[in-house]
Amino acid sequence: MNPTRFLALALSLAITHARADDRPAVPAKWENDIATFEKADREHPPEKGGIVFVGSSSIRLWKTLAQDFPGLPVLNRGFGGSEVADSVNFAERIVIPYAPRQVLLYAGGNDLAAGKSPEKVIADFKEFAGKIRAALPDAEIDYLSIAGNPSRWGHVEKVRAVNSAIEAWMKEQKGMKYIDVFSKMLGADGLPKPEIFVEDKLHMNAAGYAIWKEVVGPFLRK
Repeated sequence: MNPTRFLALALSLAITHARADDRPAVPAKWENDIATFEKADREHPPEKGGIVFVGSSSIRLWKTLAQDFPGLPVLNRGFGGSEVADSVNFAERIVIPYAPRQVLLYAGGNDLAAGKSPEKVIADFKEFAGKIRAALPDAEIDYLSIAGNPSRWGHVEKVRAVNSAIEAWMKEQKGMKYIDVFSKMLGADGLPKPEIFVEDKLHMNAAGYAIWKEVVGPFLRK
């Protein structure tokens, strides 16, 4: 082979390899959680065309989800301390296969706590919405606003920035709704109601989920 062509080929392969290495890997730390969902799906296949709740621990810990919305085919696919990008990465395994009529995402607070910028959280949400829309063009996509909580109140301005930008963007989209749980969790003093959180001041107790039930219920597609 001509030495010049050989050098060009080698350089091209090196660049391709470097680009592949730059691509973000799917976090292995969630594999057990996702595999557990898939095992449950094999043993008891969920109803197609249902309502999928996905996102971080506030979804995972919503243990009364089914009884809060009786008669509706709700499915809880929240996992750990996940971030928005994690729901993007695993959408093909724990959202899209169910062909849901509605997808509700709650995530973003962990992202900000981990140091991600509001702009990154917003971009990741748009990627999630785009992935769901491409696979399920008729599904409604809803976003539960990031909640304010005592533990992370220092991030509240970033929370407000993410919520505000996502709400404005969703108003311009078809088949998408923004669900404001943030304001409903605040007291008359403008601070999070302390009585709706467990000891860690991050996650909600039954009183907190009662608020979510009241706020989210009217948005669910019958």
